[in-house]
Amino acid sequence: MPNWQIALIRGINVGKAKRVSMAELKALVEKLGHGDVKTLLNSGNVVFTSRTDPSAAAAKIEKALAQVTGVEARVTVLTGDELSAAVKENPLLKVADNHSRLLVAVLNDPGDRSKLMPLTKEDWGKEAIALGPRVAYVWCADGILESKAALALGKALRDRVTSRNWATILKLHAMTNG
Repeated sequence: MPNWQIALIRGINVGKAKRVSMAELKALVEKLGHGDVKTLLNSGNVVFTSRTDPSAAAAKIEKALAQVTGVEARVTVLTGDELSAAVKENPLLKVADNHSRLLVAVLNDPGDRSKLMPLTKEDWGKEAIALGPRVAYVWCADGILESKAALALGKALRDRVTSRNWATILKLHAMTNG
């Protein structure tokens, strides 16, 4: 069974800054020795197989991205098992009725989870924050841009977190399980 990993690159191809073509990103990840490389959408999602430790893979991709493209961006790598757990354990599916407004914030360092514990105890009104072992789930009832919960999470971790909506997470999960 392949050892799937998922690289999430923070902040590329948002607006006009930090532009990286997915073909170039795919080639970069392949050149680092990873197999079965596939990208999803145009926002820095790469699925691949590897025997490299995920944190080492993240560091190598981050360094190569800067060297090859001139784009500096934080890279977080999850294992396929971590992604599967995030999908299986999402406690907000009962309240989230729009997959584009349900965020999964992937922690660059799972130890940062403790910094988010106070946020889970706050009253967010229609919004919600819940934690998994490697992710935080954020329900943005009135949209992501208006979400006080998402803003608070971003403020707490800054570039040590990258978020994808639930629809994207499900697509990445399907790529590693099919």
